[in-house]
Amino acid sequence: MPHPAAFQDIADNLAFLDDWEDRYRYLIELGQALPPLADGEKTEESKVHGCVSQVWLVSSQAGDRLSFRGESDAMIVRGLVAVLIALYSDRLATEIAETDAIAVFDELGLREHLTTQRSNGLVAMVNRMRGEARAAA
Repeated sequence: MPHPAAFQDIADNLAFLDDWEDRYRYLIELGQALPPLADGEKTEESKVHGCVSQVWLVSSQAGDRLSFRGESDAMIVRGLVAVLIALYSDRLATEIAETDAIAVFDELGLREHLTTQRSNGLVAMVNRMRGEARAAA
């Protein structure tokens, strides 16, 4: 199944960046472009557990499609949130549940330079999003 256009744009841009420092900067820019969540949305329920940094994810459903918004207090993690939102938002719940973002991140070479803690946090975010999709499907 094809990836959404927003995610494909990110993947194409990453393909041009050979240097990890440039990739980190790009992730930070993606995170900075995320609209912030309202303070009332940063609740215990929206918090992603398993992340060392603070991460909140909020989902909404329109018909059988889910969309996500999110935020983190860590710059690089916020960029990872932006990539996941581009991959998973405005898709059918069944598509989200079937899309293994970890494998996609590995294909893009996005996990190879993450610390173990960030990688574990990424897995927690993916599990949360896919879990919500399975519940909605």
